[in-house]
Amino acid sequence: MSTQFLRRFFDPASIAVVGASEKPESTGGQVIRNLLDGGYGGKLWAVNPKGYASVHGVECVARTSQLPEVVDLAILCSPVSTLPKLLSRLGERGVRAALVLSGGSQLEQDEGGKSSIRQRMLDAARSSGIRILGPECMGLIVPGRRLNASYSSHTVPRGKVAYLGQSGMLANAMIDWAAGRGIGFSHLLTLGESVDVMLPDLIDYINQNSPTQAILLHLERVHDAQHFMTAVRDASRNRLVLAIKSGRTSQADLSGLPPTPGVTHRDRVFDAAFARAGVVRVNDSDELYDALETLSRMRPLKGDRLAIVSNGLGPAMLAIDKLINAGGRLAEFEEATQTSLRERDLDISKPGENPVDLGGYATPERFVAALEIVAADPNVDAVLVVHAPTRLAPSKATAEALIRERKRFRRNLLTSWMGFEEAIGARHLCHEAGVPTYLSPEKAVKAFMHMVDYQRVQSLLQQTPPSLPFSTSAEVRERCHRLIDEVLADGRESLTHSETAQVLKAYGLPVAESRYPDGAQAAEEAARELTGPFAIKIVHDGNSRPFRYRRHPHKLSAGLVQDLASPGDVAEAVDRLSEKVSEKFPGFRVREFCLQPMQRGKHSMQLCAGITRDPVFGPLILFGIGGYKVNILADRQVSLPPLNMTLAADMVSRTHAARLIREHSSDPERDEQRLCQLLVTLSQMATDLPRLRGLEINPLLLNRDGMVAVDFAMDLGSPARFAIMPYPEELREWVKLRNGWDVEFRPIRAEDAPLITDFHGQLSEESIRFRYFHNKTDLSQGDLSRLAHINYDRQMAFIAERLCEDGSKEMLGVVRVWNDPDNIRTEFSIIIRDDLQGLGIGSRLMEKMIRYCKGVGTLEMVGKIMIDNHPMRALMKHLGFRQSFNMEEQVVDAVLRLNEPGNDWQRHRLERPME
Repeated sequence: MSTQFLRRFFDPASIAVVGASEKPESTGGQVIRNLLDGGYGGKLWAVNPKGYASVHGVECVARTSQLPEVVDLAILCSPVSTLPKLLSRLGERGVRAALVLSGGSQLEQDEGGKSSIRQRMLDAARSSGIRILGPECMGLIVPGRRLNASYSSHTVPRGKVAYLGQSGMLANAMIDWAAGRGIGFSHLLTLGESVDVMLPDLIDYINQNSPTQAILLHLERVHDAQHFMTAVRDASRNRLVLAIKSGRTSQADLSGLPPTPGVTHRDRVFDAAFARAGVVRVNDSDELYDALETLSRMRPLKGDRLAIVSNGLGPAMLAIDKLINAGGRLAEFEEATQTSLRERDLDISKPGENPVDLGGYATPERFVAALEIVAADPNVDAVLVVHAPTRLAPSKATAEALIRERKRFRRNLLTSWMGFEEAIGARHLCHEAGVPTYLSPEKAVKAFMHMVDYQRVQSLLQQTPPSLPFSTSAEVRERCHRLIDEVLADGRESLTHSETAQVLKAYGLPVAESRYPDGAQAAEEAARELTGPFAIKIVHDGNSRPFRYRRHPHKLSAGLVQDLASPGDVAEAVDRLSEKVSEKFPGFRVREFCLQPMQRGKHSMQLCAGITRDPVFGPLILFGIGGYKVNILADRQVSLPPLNMTLAADMVSRTHAARLIREHSSDPERDEQRLCQLLVTLSQMATDLPRLRGLEINPLLLNRDGMVAVDFAMDLGSPARFAIMPYPEELREWVKLRNGWDVEFRPIRAEDAPLITDFHGQLSEESIRFRYFHNKTDLSQGDLSRLAHINYDRQMAFIAERLCEDGSKEMLGVVRVWNDPDNIRTEFSIIIRDDLQGLGIGSRLMEKMIRYCKGVGTLEMVGKIMIDNHPMRALMKHLGFRQSFNMEEQVVDAVLRLNEPGNDWQRHRLERPME
């Protein structure tokens, strides 16, 4: 997967349409007509084995071998059965891009002992180097290049919105809707069955090569979660990304993937993925249109407080119901606003309060006066105008007044003109003026909440979290790996209760006091060491796996007996449990018994936390209300690791458990902090132990004394692949400098923002100029986020860090690289603190980065150095960089070859980076 040869799809100098004819039903003929009608200016040929002289006036040949030159793009509309051989011949001839519109159910069928047509198409692509978009795609449209290589019958205006989808019909509907709203597109295409070119490849290409302001994504499935998350996270840092996913319910999900253990609806996993990627998710096509209307026309919000101004209380209350149910907040006016509204007698229902009801006799002037007051309130983030037409205030006249005076309103303005006949004109005026407008108050509120969601996910994407509350040691990781190796060597995929307790304790998680006897006599003796009443659980092969729930968890067959008063009762319970398991599950081996004192009397809350694995997105952290019945899953939230304290806090805040904590805890902030630390610890555990498939702590008791894990289970699987690259712990190393300092050289992490701020404050103006090519006195929050919160899949930064005598840490230097998506080139920058130069820090950082880039297969490292930066030029010479003067930019270009290209395309990219 890469952007290899994608330019030839979007900006081809020549095109051949294979399978085109002048028959009315010919897809190829429709494509040629669209190319001609759109004004395509490159060379164009048709290919049809019937040997037509021309098709719609375009020169036609009988076979691709008869084309007078190698075309940039081949558009294939021929029968599906011919596609594998056709792609092989085109690839052998040097064609590097094929757009396949053909399709059908026979794609998956085997023919005469051969593999499926889909597989043979992919084999042809890999052997010949041709890139394939499709089959079963609608085609692609790039209005800015006058390219309509599709079967769509609509004219698409030029714009700054890119639509990338997996459904041709939905794309056609999007074109028609956009035409009615005056919205144009920079790119519009569908992938169809995605044999070769995948959605992340297209996102990467557009993110690098297009001035697109917004990307609309329609998803049916995700093939490579890590590639997808990397591409989308990169894109959403630079532009608005909206996504809609079909197949949200089990009935509509055609992926055939197994369920995610511990998660009832896999759609929640996509919610978590979109949130981590900074993407706004919409639930249906109407929301997609409304969200695009809102987010493309409004200034960023600072909060989630909405004020409502209406000429009737009924419509306003509908809006309030929708707002509260969606998780928004109704703004509370400050005293000055309330006084102004009362003095001017503007509110007839609840004077001075939100919503502002102007009454059915409100004139356009009263609307303007009320809006000016409300929009000036610092407690208001946006204002919704809800209007129903009256004789004194016709919709159109009111809209004209709002548009004329809108510069007087200091907040984002949303409008809902209720009705039809009179409202049409008002909506049209607002749309033309760039004021978001909606058919109903509920739709307007939903659009406002999209802005709130966008603010939240962007904040999570760009914030710099507080320092981690803990770090694991190599000794802890080694101990847990050794235990896991022993379990696997024993032929088991799940750990016993006692083994899981060892792992939890190694990571500092509080575990209930337990004894693990192997029979009735040992259980009776162990009970004498504890204070009753007791609970005893039998641990066997059938109940050692996480996320296995029973309808009747308190029956004896579930393996648990509680409220045992004496050691004798414990021994009797062990015998009863053994008999019941032997009777009901004769094939299960009993591993041990777990004896605990009952955990009661502290007003504890039962919670659940753990790790699970999704078949697409890999490891997930989950949290919610605890218990053993299926209905607890309704409160369960999931998040993609790695987590930091800020992400963990966001995850906790979205659960019903968090609301209960705020209502009943004596110290909610303390308890939420404990839970966040637990979730961050679980995230670190998932990262450190890639063979850990599932871990469920349930119940996890939270009370005034703290947290304690009472019951838990863990199972194992193949090494996990994370959707978001975790912190590369293995790249940490310690070095002694020339002055005797012990310094750690390690990858940067999001929590290093304070270190970066202090480091920047100690740099001279000259060092800052050498690094940024201009004077940069202070770092903004956005700067800190970009510098500290990197994507390890495409970026790397190593810092040199020293532990000071007072226990604080200081940053001595940093080196960074930015890889292109195809890992051809990486651009570096390096800066060392002025007072520490000459200690070899710069050389060590650069050598470490060079080793890393070579190891990940990058071909070339490049950088730009100011002419008067003589120490850096000397270091580059020492490291073997080739240096040349760049006359145009007045800098020195430094280049170091790291690895040799493995194919012609890589060699071509080294010569022409934009191919």
